[in-house]
Amino acid sequence: MGSLFVFLSPPIGAQAPAQTPPAMTPYQRAVEDRLHNDWADLAHYQDQNAKLGPPKPGEKRVVFMGDSITEFWGQRAPAFFTARPYINRGISGQTTPQMLVRFRPDVIALRPRVVVILGGTNDIAGNTGPETLGMIEDNLMSMADLARANGIQVVLASVLPAYEFPWKPGIQPADEIVALNAWMKGYAARNGLMYLDYYSAMVDGRGGLKADLTVDGVHPNA
Repeated sequence: MGSLFVFLSPPIGAQAPAQTPPAMTPYQRAVEDRLHNDWADLAHYQDQNAKLGPPKPGEKRVVFMGDSITEFWGQRAPAFFTARPYINRGISGQTTPQMLVRFRPDVIALRPRVVVILGGTNDIAGNTGPETLGMIEDNLMSMADLARANGIQVVLASVLPAYEFPWKPGIQPADEIVALNAWMKGYAARNGLMYLDYYSAMVDGRGGLKADLTVDGVHPNA
């Protein structure tokens, strides 16, 4: 005996029922709100910057400008910063254009002797849209130029190794990271800057972070 199937479809011209988008996590919602209301998250350190005050006589202040790798460093090893005149200005998820926008209030206005710039991971991941390596390089150069114009020594830190990003499946960033670091090393040498090579000390045989140094393949565990 044959089976009878009845297919019901909406009348011609009728709209199909709207699908409900998946609910965002609290973190995703916070990031989305921030992108629309304060794209560079200028408010993130606004109060802390206002309370900081100028460097004391003889103080060798250092600002660490970066993304989640820098921010989480301050959370996991706070004594590294609090025991020294080191100021952590990392913001999770940020790309170099966002860092460039907040470079004046979060670095220049704090009047450090040195700035350590670590950025590029989230650019390669496309956190704020597609970016070429040339665009990342331009942003890093602009931050370095701003620092030097204000008498601040520049340390360019290499992007840490990674062969995938958990929040952006399908991206294979290893080769781009190598290329960006090679450019950074050459740019630093040509312009009298310091290049801080985290990459060589932390990379494994596949171009990612050594397993004993990371919790998720991107962020160091200490």
